[in-house]
Amino acid sequence: MINYVRGAWCLGLLAGTPLAAQTSLSIYRDGRVVVRRTLPQALQQGRNNLTLRLEALDPATLFSPDTSVSVSSATVRYPSTSTDALANAVGQTLSFVRSKGDTIRATVVRPDPPQFKLSDGRLLLSPPGEPLFPAELVRTSPEAQVVLEASRARQRTDIAYVAQGATWEALYQVILTGVRAQISGTATVTSQNMRADSADVQLVAGSIQRTRNKAMAVEELQGRAAFYMMRGPRADSAAASEQAVGEAHVYQLPGRLSIEPSVPVTTALFPRSSAPVTQELIVPGVLPWRGWMGQNTEPNRVPVQVWYTIKRAAKTAFGDRPLPAGTVQLYQADSSGRVQLIGEASNDHTAPGRDLRLQSGYAFDVTAERVQTDWNQEQLPPIRRGMPNRQRVTAAYRVTITNAKAEAVNVDVREAHFGSWKIIESSVPPEKLSSTESRFRVAVPAGGEATLTYTVQIEQ
Repeated sequence: MINYVRGAWCLGLLAGTPLAAQTSLSIYRDGRVVVRRTLPQALQQGRNNLTLRLEALDPATLFSPDTSVSVSSATVRYPSTSTDALANAVGQTLSFVRSKGDTIRATVVRPDPPQFKLSDGRLLLSPPGEPLFPAELVRTSPEAQVVLEASRARQRTDIAYVAQGATWEALYQVILTGVRAQISGTATVTSQNMRADSADVQLVAGSIQRTRNKAMAVEELQGRAAFYMMRGPRADSAAASEQAVGEAHVYQLPGRLSIEPSVPVTTALFPRSSAPVTQELIVPGVLPWRGWMGQNTEPNRVPVQVWYTIKRAAKTAFGDRPLPAGTVQLYQADSSGRVQLIGEASNDHTAPGRDLRLQSGYAFDVTAERVQTDWNQEQLPPIRRGMPNRQRVTAAYRVTITNAKAEAVNVDVREAHFGSWKIIESSVPPEKLSSTESRFRVAVPAGGEATLTYTVQIEQ
């Protein structure tokens, strides 16, 4: 009885006061949330029975971070449905609303299949209207009956569990100013169904495998989050602190946040930083990465990719900072000083000291056309007896690059292929980037064009 009273007191405390320093949340990008709660509930040595209101509790994941306390059992009853309330009302007489100002009273015989008894003794096999339930029959929040075993008395109760219903995204703004860029980053937390008052919040970035509850649609969570992304308050302007835990990175958000459904909260990940930036214009290759090269005499209009590389040198404030995966928006000022969105890209988790490399889109004023000018296929004898014959394919290409800009540009034409291949002739010397990729750096004059020719040979 003493333990039950204690549990009821704790239930009232949680319901009637802010959680303040009692709640800590670690939010993952796939919708999972590790909830840690410290309750002002003393535990006696031995068995303790508690009645708690814990939002979004999955009892299978409930445990105590306190190594001297273990969870013996947990039973969760979720907010009442109409069927639940009817089951609690069996034998009671309720009022049913049939229309505005029109009610009828009937006694609940059973909820399923539905049976209701009128005052004249007749029975109805469907509800006579919308039932009005007394408050004591309706459970308005989840209630957990938890049994804890404590090896020694404790002054408080620490519990933790994994919930669903909140996610976050990282967004970076990059303002290009010549050869340098100004970079800022924010994290936006959006809750779908979770509430917490004055919570200590951490964001966890990394590839955390998920094997349980895979049916939870991450895309749905993120889709709903995006709907609200332009609304909601911005958190304390101080930047988040960061630390590595295992193979993930944890970002501690400044201050305490109140989390409620459909109200996104945005906070800075780091102070605005400056870093060198370079731009590349790239014409992607035509060779199949794996497989055989075919014959094609039709000209091929090739989009010229625009790439930016933001340098993140080690031992600098920006370079030594890990960047969680997210979206990068690139801005540049026009002649009137108004910043314009000129590109958007996604970035993977970026470790400290690694450059941020982004494809922001395609060039407008720089265009390219590639045409296959020659093609030859020949049979080669096998390397040794008993082996199949080999084939050699030789193909020649012409790439014409047109520049409508008022300044000259350099354009990289790249080719990459797996296996045995080589460039046997070219009008611009090839540069070998790796065992599978080569590039030609072509200078294109302002308002003019340049032509590259090259021949590739592949053996198989």
